[in-house]
Amino acid sequence: MSNHDRNKKALLELLKRPVNSHCADCRAPDPEWASYKLGVFVCLNCSGIHRSLYSRVKSIKLDFWEDELVEFMKSNGNASARALYEKAVPVYYYRPQENDCAVLRDQWIRAKYERMEFKGETKYPPISYTTGFYEGLLWKKGKENSQFLKRKFVLSEREFTLTYYNKENESKGPKAVISIKDLNTTFQPEKIGHPHGLQITYQEDNHTRNLYVYHESPEEIVTWFNAIRAARYAYLKTAYPTGSDEELVPKITRNYLKEGYMEKTGPLQKESFKRRWFILDSQNRKLLYFKGQLDAEELGVIFIGTESKGYSVKEGVPKHARGNKWKCGVTVETPQRQFLFMCEQEREQREWLDALRQVLSRPMAPQDYTIEANIKYKR
Repeated sequence: MSNHDRNKKALLELLKRPVNSHCADCRAPDPEWASYKLGVFVCLNCSGIHRSLYSRVKSIKLDFWEDELVEFMKSNGNASARALYEKAVPVYYYRPQENDCAVLRDQWIRAKYERMEFKGETKYPPISYTTGFYEGLLWKKGKENSQFLKRKFVLSEREFTLTYYNKENESKGPKAVISIKDLNTTFQPEKIGHPHGLQITYQEDNHTRNLYVYHESPEEIVTWFNAIRAARYAYLKTAYPTGSDEELVPKITRNYLKEGYMEKTGPLQKESFKRRWFILDSQNRKLLYFKGQLDAEELGVIFIGTESKGYSVKEGVPKHARGNKWKCGVTVETPQRQFLFMCEQEREQREWLDALRQVLSRPMAPQDYTIEANIKYKR
């Protein structure tokens, strides 16, 4: 056996260890690359970020590995790196997964290995998202138009608020003071049209409101994201003092289960079908719809309960439905009425059916009944 083959076999054996069988950074399965500067096994996407950090990266299967590099990988590995570089990751800090957007994965890797934020050493000045207060300028989309303008935002963990001002001059007071209580934030680069695009969603007067923002700096926008998560975590610890981190961390922020356009008709099912942008918020069991994908306020909301409570979803629509351009139907039944939707493609139809059934199959929690009652009251 040649030296090349022997070393390749040794590396492949290292990958069979459970600690090395997933990417050290995004947890993608079966990594085929490695940083021989850090001693970690990573996926193809994360290897590109490591290469941009001037970290030495090789393919396990395609590149030649010298004996000393193989020995270095044997003496290190993902578990050792995690113990060193992830020693003190705050519980609220978002650890990206393989399907998360590029800016989250990029900044997670840079925070670990370049800025070394999580080694447990005292930082001065302290890292911004750990201080409980953060302020700065973000580009914000106008409510009535697509123009983005710079606006000042102020986050206060002590007051559990996110405040923003329409002008940089604060003397006229804030445009909005948003409670952290029902706030969610999620990266939406494709929808917003910027790689650092962030959607902030909150409740106001029993309606769902959206803000769309970005910052030119990837580090700055991810700092905002984690500062908001820190404030949300502090709120949840106050609101649910007996809740464990295992229970509370998934509630800090969330990605939406499914988004996209469908056609919708009215309650009489005789009205013409109109194209609407839908968001399925599985945590709150809400199917929200908007006129467009960057609208500031929802047109309506449908609660998705359980089958035992009179809710259901099925493929197709009644034969009497008229006026639809798209042909792939989805029917949602609630105790109050029947909703008819049309998807453009069968793939979209299947994805909506699967996502809605996923929510239907989950038992309702006590807070879900409150959400259901508020939606009924709003109607």
